[in-house]
Amino acid sequence: MGSFRIEWSHEGEGMMATVPEPAFVHFNTHEVTNQPPPLLDYNLFTTDRPLMEAVAREGASWAREELTTLGARLGSTEVIEWGFLANRHLPVLHAFDRFGNRRDEVEYHPAWHELLGLSISHGLHTSPWADPKPGAHVARAAGLMMLVQIEAGVMCPTTVAYAAVPALRAQPEIAAEWTPRLLSRRYDKRFLPASQKVGALISMGMTEKQGGSDLRSNSTRAVPLGRSGPGAAYRIVGHKWFFSIPMCDAFLVTAQAPGGLSCFLLPRFTPDGKVNGLRLQRLKDKLGNRANASSEVEFHDAYAQLVGEEGRGVPVIIEMANYSRLDCALGSAAVMRQAVVQALHHCSHRQAFGRLLIEQPLMSNVLADLAIESEAATALVLHLARAYDRQEDPEEKAYRRLMTPAVKYWVCKRSPGFTAEALELLGGAGYVEESIMPRLYREAPLNSVWEGSGNVMCLDVQRALQTRTGSVERLLGELRAVRGADARLDRFVAALEPDLTPDGAATGGRRLVERMVLALQGALLVRHAPSSLADAFCASRLEGGWSGAYGTLPAGLDLRAIVERARPVGS
Repeated sequence: MGSFRIEWSHEGEGMMATVPEPAFVHFNTHEVTNQPPPLLDYNLFTTDRPLMEAVAREGASWAREELTTLGARLGSTEVIEWGFLANRHLPVLHAFDRFGNRRDEVEYHPAWHELLGLSISHGLHTSPWADPKPGAHVARAAGLMMLVQIEAGVMCPTTVAYAAVPALRAQPEIAAEWTPRLLSRRYDKRFLPASQKVGALISMGMTEKQGGSDLRSNSTRAVPLGRSGPGAAYRIVGHKWFFSIPMCDAFLVTAQAPGGLSCFLLPRFTPDGKVNGLRLQRLKDKLGNRANASSEVEFHDAYAQLVGEEGRGVPVIIEMANYSRLDCALGSAAVMRQAVVQALHHCSHRQAFGRLLIEQPLMSNVLADLAIESEAATALVLHLARAYDRQEDPEEKAYRRLMTPAVKYWVCKRSPGFTAEALELLGGAGYVEESIMPRLYREAPLNSVWEGSGNVMCLDVQRALQTRTGSVERLLGELRAVRGADARLDRFVAALEPDLTPDGAATGGRRLVERMVLALQGALLVRHAPSSLADAFCASRLEGGWSGAYGTLPAGLDLRAIVERARPVGS
């Protein structure tokens, strides 16, 4: 220990003293310990056992190599950073140029274009239509789920292109012109007429300020430019309160024609190459999905072509909506998967009270519960995607009509609470924007709103039950295929069956839809998942005391096996 000298003055007399130097403890003020490494450069496909198994089970094992390639690319440091950049640098509307002329263009960060180009290059927008074969919709569904885990904003243009292809078939000559452009795997971001581009995208505009889901209250008007009828040119005047991805090459919109509510294809450019009469009013300041631009628009004598018959717009839109609703469920399952991956990775490296978090009894209960919910969602949505592979089967079409809104309702409804629970497991680290968790949390509610909220989905299930065109029998076939495998599931299904009637549909509401989906999830897991996971699902979801809160699994379950199955390999 050294010493130092102190000098001071007292009434003009100098004084001096020598005192010992105080002792200091020297330490590094910024040593980082007990933090997980970044989750980077991992394969989203090969580290996801439930997804890989579902892909093979549902008829798309032939896609394993391409999905493995895509999974590695999406999990790379570069692509993960694109997701952050696209959300840090949001789209900008340029309504006018510097001279005051209308411009109506949206500028995106280059990362957005890279992500969308990656989606299209792998055919996630239209591959089942370009190469229809068994498992095509399942393979695409798996790819979309991985894409959404990295950045959900590019799901919207990917989904609408996918859903638009069958909708356009209502007007063959329009489909003949536009479908080849949509099938292209080349992303062309240039603001040019579609005829001059190597690929095109289609979006949609249905919602108006006064109507929301009630499309028949639309006030936008359509007047024939000459002859009227299918494929004819019309002039559109009105507005849309939600107009997604405004830089797409064309839009499917609804408007009141002389014959009633109708569907139109409204291109960004008119046939003579001029910019069409779309006036972008503003971009939506949204809770989530912020990298994807959504706008409000006014139509000023905009050129459009009628798709189908006048007054038959709703059937065209319903055809499109079914595919979009499938993607809503896929997107929510994807958000759940990424949320539990982040939670598992964190808890596998973070210690508290002398043990890893993943080894703490209360924590392992929560993690296992989240893993069960995520796998049940994955199994369910890939099972539903397989029904879309059987396009010409009337029974499968009826099954899709019944189960698509039911699956969308339940999976999308579970996503926000699930994501909040996963975020909480990271503590304060999960609440800061440097992690992906806040972005996942903001994204979680979207799919419940998109393409019809919960009540709309339940009303659609009621209508499907009331028609009963083979859909109930198809569902019961899935449930009865595992009869005797688990007594809890047997009891749950036996209580459900009497309510799958028109009368039960009219009175059951949300609770009936929930029971339908839980029964199907239970059947899928009992049939295909490890016994530890299926046992835990039936013990928690199908018995009478389930509260829906995570981390409330009963005693006696193999939580370690459940957690290990969900954990990304190598994390």
